[in-house]
Amino acid sequence: MPQAELNRLAAESRRETGANWKRWGPYLAERQWGTVREDYSSDGRPWLHFTHEEAVWRAYRWGEDGLLGITDRQCRLCFAVALWNGQDPILKERLFGLTGPEGNHGEDVKEAYYYLDSTPTHSYLKALYKYPQAEYPYQHLRSENAQRTRHDPEFELTETGIFDDGRYFDVQIEYAKAACEDILIRIQISNRGPEDAPIHLLPTWWYRNTWSWGPTDEQPSVKPSLRQIDGSSLLAMHETLGEFQIHADAGPDQQPPGWMFTENETNTWRIDDPESRRPSCKDAFHLAVAEGIEGVVNPEPEGTKAAARYHALVPAGGSVEFRLRMTATNQIPDQPFGEEFDRTFEQRIAEADSFSASLVDPGLSVDEQRVLRQANAGLLWTKQFYHYVIPRWLDGKSPPGQHTGPRTVRRNSDWGHLFNRDIISMPDKWEYPWYAAWDSAFHMIPFADLDPDFAKDQAILFLREWYMHPTGQIPAYEWNLSDVNPPVHAWACWRVYQITASLGDRDRIFLERVFQKLLLNFTWWVNRKDVRGKHVFTGGFLGLDNIGIFDRSKPLPTGGHLEQADGTAWMAYYCSSMLSIAFDLADDNPAYEDMASKFFEHYVSIAEAMNSLDGTGLWDETDGFYYDHLHLDGHSMPLRIRSIVGLIPLLTVDVIYDRVLDQLPGFRKRMDWFLNHRPDLSKFMTYMERGDPNQDGNGLRLLAIPTRERLSRLLWYLLNEDEFLSPYGVRSLSKYHEEHPFEYDLNGEKLRVQYLSGESDSGLFGGNSNWRGPVWFPLNYLLIEALERYHQFYGETLRVECPTRSGRYMNLRQVADEIRKRLAKLFLADSEGDRPCYTRGERFLNDPHWRDLVLFYEYFDAETGKGLGASHQTGWTALISPILKTLASRREHD
Repeated sequence: MPQAELNRLAAESRRETGANWKRWGPYLAERQWGTVREDYSSDGRPWLHFTHEEAVWRAYRWGEDGLLGITDRQCRLCFAVALWNGQDPILKERLFGLTGPEGNHGEDVKEAYYYLDSTPTHSYLKALYKYPQAEYPYQHLRSENAQRTRHDPEFELTETGIFDDGRYFDVQIEYAKAACEDILIRIQISNRGPEDAPIHLLPTWWYRNTWSWGPTDEQPSVKPSLRQIDGSSLLAMHETLGEFQIHADAGPDQQPPGWMFTENETNTWRIDDPESRRPSCKDAFHLAVAEGIEGVVNPEPEGTKAAARYHALVPAGGSVEFRLRMTATNQIPDQPFGEEFDRTFEQRIAEADSFSASLVDPGLSVDEQRVLRQANAGLLWTKQFYHYVIPRWLDGKSPPGQHTGPRTVRRNSDWGHLFNRDIISMPDKWEYPWYAAWDSAFHMIPFADLDPDFAKDQAILFLREWYMHPTGQIPAYEWNLSDVNPPVHAWACWRVYQITASLGDRDRIFLERVFQKLLLNFTWWVNRKDVRGKHVFTGGFLGLDNIGIFDRSKPLPTGGHLEQADGTAWMAYYCSSMLSIAFDLADDNPAYEDMASKFFEHYVSIAEAMNSLDGTGLWDETDGFYYDHLHLDGHSMPLRIRSIVGLIPLLTVDVIYDRVLDQLPGFRKRMDWFLNHRPDLSKFMTYMERGDPNQDGNGLRLLAIPTRERLSRLLWYLLNEDEFLSPYGVRSLSKYHEEHPFEYDLNGEKLRVQYLSGESDSGLFGGNSNWRGPVWFPLNYLLIEALERYHQFYGETLRVECPTRSGRYMNLRQVADEIRKRLAKLFLADSEGDRPCYTRGERFLNDPHWRDLVLFYEYFDAETGKGLGASHQTGWTALISPILKTLASRREHD
C-alpha cells in the first residue's frame, strides 16, 4: 500500500504525462494581510497598512489566504471554507491573531487549528479547526494582551472561556485526489456542546486577482470566471489553469445549497464615499451573511468568487457532513457523489496510513507514532505559494482603493533581481508566512525522508539566480533580505544528499549543482563578514535575535564591531560541510581535490584564529568557554555571556576516513605538506589526529576546533543542569545567568542579559522571540549530530558525567541520546496524560477531542516545556521526527 504514494512521487519526479500530482496542495497562505509584500504604505509598517479587518474587503496583490484551504502551485484558483455561527461580527474566512504591536510578545495567532495528515503528493489531506459557538472574542483577546507586559504570559484563546462546556464546533476538512485534477472534499462539522447549534458553511472558490494591477506577466488576456451551470455545479475557466467543474452535494440531511457570486476586488466604497456603494466586491458574502445586507452579491450567477451556502442545525453531540468536488472538465465522472466518492476516500486514507507506517520504526510507541505523524503532516501542510517580485513591488503604484503617500521606506531595494514565485516550505503559515533561509535548511532534513525530490528542489531553489544576490548572498527573510542568517545551507545540502543516498539515490548532479553556488555564497561571507581579514567573523544577529547585550543586526552603540564566536564557528562549520561535499565529488572527478584542499586549509585558518594563544582568540582559558569579543579602538574585550553562541564551536567536528584519503592522492599530498609545516596546530585544535582503526579496520582522523581538553571543558557546561542542560533539552543561555546576569555599562545605562526560561522581557530585535534561556530545536539537533561525530572517533575512550556532577558516565553517543530523550518529552504524554509542550489546563487533559492534538512550537520553556512563540512552527520543530525514529531504533538494537 505505501507503494501507491511512492509510485505517485516517482511519476511526478519523472514528469510523466498526467502525473502532475503536486499541482494542487495546501499552498494557500494562512495570513497574507500584514505582510511586507502587501505593504504599500509610506512608512513601511505592514501590520498597520493592511489589517485583519481590512482583509475582509481589500484584494491582495501578491497572494491569497484562507482557512485550511488549497490552491494550485501558482495560486490561480483557491478553495477554503468560510464559517458563521450567527454571532460573530464577521465571517470566519481566515485566521485571526495579534500583530507585532498588539501582542505583549509580538505576533501571535489566536486560533485553535491542527494539521492531522498529509501525503507528500497531497493525495490525502486532513486538518481540524475549532470554531466557537459564541461570539468570537476578538476584542477581549486584543484588550487583555494590550494590558499585559513583557513580564506576563500571553493571553490565549483557550483562556477566554469560549470553549467551556464544549460549546464549539470541530470542523474537520479532508481532501482526497481521485486523480491529479480531480479533488474530492469532505467537511464534517461536529457539535461538541450540550445543545443543538446552528452553523453557516460557505465552501468558497475564488481566483487570485491578477487583473487589477496593470500589465504584468500574470495579467490574463481573458478575465477568469466562475459561473453556474445548474443547481449543484459551476464551471471554472482560466486561460492557463484550464477548465474545471465544481460540484456541491446537498447530502441526505441538508437542504441544497444556494450559490453566491461576487468579484475578488477591493470594495472601494469602504474608504471612499459610502453612498457610492456598489455590489459584487470581495466582502459581498460577509455583507450578505453576517450583516444581512441585500443587493451586495452579483445578481448574475457568475464572478471571480463563488460560494455554496449551507445552513444546518447541528445536533448536540452530533455531526453533519458536506461533500464537494472539483474536477477538470476532461475527467468529469458520471456520478460526482456516488459510491466511487466514498471508495476514493477509503483508498486514500488507507494509502496515507500505509505510507505513514512505512516511515515508522517498529520500536515506536503508539503515542510516538501519533506525534511523528502530526509532525510530518504539519511539515507538509506548511508548504505555501510565495510571490514577491522586488522591482514590480518597489515601482508599483498603490493598488486600487489604497490611498498612500510617497513611499519613504523602500525596503529591500538592493534586491532588484529577486523574482520569487514558488511553492516553499514556510516556518509558520500564519506568524511567518514568508521563508527564512536558515529555517528552510532545517526543514529539508525531515523532508529528505518524506519527499526527497522536494527536499532537493528546495535546497537548490535558494541558490538560484532569482533568489541569490549577484554578490553571492542568500536572501534572509522578507522583512530584510539583507540580514544574515547562519550559513547552514551547505550542511543541509550535504545532509539531504546523505539521507537520499542512503535510500538508494546518490544524486551527484544535485550535489555538484549546489556546490558551485555555495562557492559563491562562501566567498560573499569571506569578503563581507571578516572585518579585519583575520578569519574572525562578524555575521550580525545570525538568527539568534536577542542572544547578546546589543542588537547584533545594527551598528553597535559603542562603535567598533563584534568578533563573534558563533559567526566564526559557523564559517568553520561551512568549511567542514564543503570539505565533505568536495571529498564525495572528488571520488570520480579529481578537480574537486583542489577544492577539498582549499576548504581544509581555510578551516585550519579559522580554527587558529578562534583558538589563538596570544590572547586574540575567542577562547577564554580561565572560564573554559568561547565568548564574543567587543573590538573597540584596537582592543578586544570578551563579553562573558555563557550562551549557545559559545557552544556552536562544538558543531565544527568532522571525521575523515583514511580509505577516503587513499582515493585522493592529490589532497593527501597537499595535506601532508601543510601539516608537516604547521606542527604548532596541535596546541590549539584537534587536527587530523589519527585514531585507532574502527571495527572495519579503517583508520579515522578527527578535525575539530576544540582540542580534547577544551571539548571536555565545554561538555561540563553543556551537561550541567545548573548551566545548559534542562529537563527538555539544551538551553540557549546558561541558567547561571539567572542569579548572575551579565551587565554592561553604556554611558551610565546598564544593559543586561539575564536567564529567562520562557518568553522574552526585552524588546531587543523586535522582542517576539527569545534566545535568553528557552530550548530551540535546530541547535539542539546540530549538537546531537556533533556529539555523535565525536563518538565516532573517540568511542569509549571519552566518557563524561551526564548530567555533570551526577556520577553517571556516558559515552558521547549516549549523551546525544539523553538530549534526544529530553526533547522527545516535550511532546509525549506523561503518566498523567499531559504533554509539557501544550498547556491547555486540566479541563482539556482527558477530553478525547483535545488530548491527542499536538502543536509544534517555535521554542520551549526550558523549565516547564511549555511551547512558546509561533504555535505551528512545524518546519524546524519537525526535527522531532528523526529524533523519535533514532530513539526507537536504539531501543530495538539495545
